[in-house]
Amino acid sequence: MAGPAAPAREFVVEADGGSRGNPGPAGYGAVVLDAVTGETLVEAADHLGVATNNVAEYRGLLAGLRAARELDPDATVRVRMDSKLVVEQMSGRWKIKHPDMKPLAAEAARVFPPGRVTYEWMPRASNKHADRLANEAMDAGARGERWSPSGSTAELDAGDARATVAGEVPVVAEAPAVDAAPGAGTLAASTAAMSDAAADAAADTSVPDTAVSVAAATADVRAAKTVASPGWGPPDMGAPATFVLLRHGETPLTPQKRFSGSGGSDPSLSAVGREQAEKVAASLARRGTVQAVVASPLARTRETAGIVAARLGLEVTVEEGLRETDFGAWEGLTFGEVRERYPDDLNAWLASPDAEPTGGGESFAATGARVAATRDKLVAAYAGRTVLLVSHVTPIKTFVRLALGAPPESLFRMELSAASLSAVAYYADGGASVRLFNDTSHLR
Repeated sequence: MAGPAAPAREFVVEADGGSRGNPGPAGYGAVVLDAVTGETLVEAADHLGVATNNVAEYRGLLAGLRAARELDPDATVRVRMDSKLVVEQMSGRWKIKHPDMKPLAAEAARVFPPGRVTYEWMPRASNKHADRLANEAMDAGARGERWSPSGSTAELDAGDARATVAGEVPVVAEAPAVDAAPGAGTLAASTAAMSDAAADAAADTSVPDTAVSVAAATADVRAAKTVASPGWGPPDMGAPATFVLLRHGETPLTPQKRFSGSGGSDPSLSAVGREQAEKVAASLARRGTVQAVVASPLARTRETAGIVAARLGLEVTVEEGLRETDFGAWEGLTFGEVRERYPDDLNAWLASPDAEPTGGGESFAATGARVAATRDKLVAAYAGRTVLLVSHVTPIKTFVRLALGAPPESLFRMELSAASLSAVAYYADGGASVRLFNDTSHLR
């Protein structure tokens, strides 16, 4: 019997094209990114001969969409380009009059079914990766060669540009409806492994002559295609609401492994915690996928969120439902101290999600109900968007537990480091997909 439909992936396609003469020697570049992690999955570039800027831009768009479709034909895609013309035309607001662009626009509109692709304009400075690929392709064409992925430095050159301009808010437009979606050509793809780390235990028709960069070994490519082709087709549910879950940076209590919930001293970040927040801010700025920031009302989360949001050029919204569990009389104590002073209450708490910490704290069952209600509220508010939730150990573990349908005792089997990133995507049919857990690679 077939299993439930696997949730579709979400990609970001950045594309560009250029012409040295307009018309003149032209080329395009396109990159497919994982919308959650920001990792580069596919690069494509090619020299076009003599063409105009706009034709080259459309060819870049086509290459990016086809590469994304090869990775997962059921994916949703956010296209980001610095060409206002292409964005507005593909969004259906501007008419396409030029005879060379009409067939290219029609081809692009048919790569994915209606409603799967949205278009965002972004400043030219934000589009360095695709721009660099296009220029590399034109340079190769001028030498009488084909663009070679082995000699490309486009991804490295783009890193600082993404970090610099990630705070600029894109203009989003939904793609107009089209009638058909033809097959895509075969493009090699790579997938980047999501890194896990040790934790603190306190509480993403073919392009003619296109060269495609493969950033991983053949085994990784096979693995990517296996994940992207589960064997059954999910319904078109549109882009999910994606929660990037950030645990706050360290406080003075974190390395001491003391209970630090919502009923205690409400400590601020330590110097180490502020440094961690700066590092995660830089990482998220490079990825450029976060569209909103929401934080728990506690000092350590608001401070962490403020550092990240300032780097991204976003405001922080405070959500009460993201606060940590109230640990009652255990606040500020180590696990050993609680065992010495309240052994019976601790044993009951470890045995049942309904048990409360000594002194009228909050049970894990109560926390779970609160987080579930907050999840539903935020999924409705941020449908189709990627939002950073800055929270604590118990709420983040609970988001993951609920997404997996795991029992309450699974909370004790997960470790979550300070300033770590996790991610869960929520779909229109109520399904959820855990995409990342306890990633601390940005701290190294």
